Amino acid sequence: MATPKIFESEYKFCLILWEHEPVKSSELVALCREKLGWKPTTTYTVIKRLAERGVLKNENTIVTSLVSKDEAQAAEIDELVETRFGGSLPAFIAAFTRSQKLDAGEIDKVQEMIDRYRRGEGDG
Repeated sequence: MATPKIFESEYKFCLILWEHEPVKSSELVALCREKLGWKPTTTYTVIKRLAERGVLKNENTIVTSLVSKDEAQAAEIDELVETRFGGSLPAFIAAFTRSQKLDAGEIDKVQEMIDRYRRGEGDG
């Protein structure tokens, strides 16, 4: 099953959820007021909307995520690569490295990921 789309303001909400889950919805309201400046109705609307899309569940006023931060980030990158770079990961990396300078340590980490991938060891 594909990871549900999480829009920008929802992602900011999810960052709070991932940090505090499982969390009471009333506590989320307070956290969103403090960190995002949201009114309680906004937070409850976002909880309902994300629950309907399968991003989180709200049972007995306890909210927990059904989509991890890693899954959400991977889905966002997949969509970006598909829509902006024609599905070409090398084109994405070329554009990224034109605007972002990597130091030697970062290059080594990327190379380690590529080496693990080639050996079939996953994305560790």
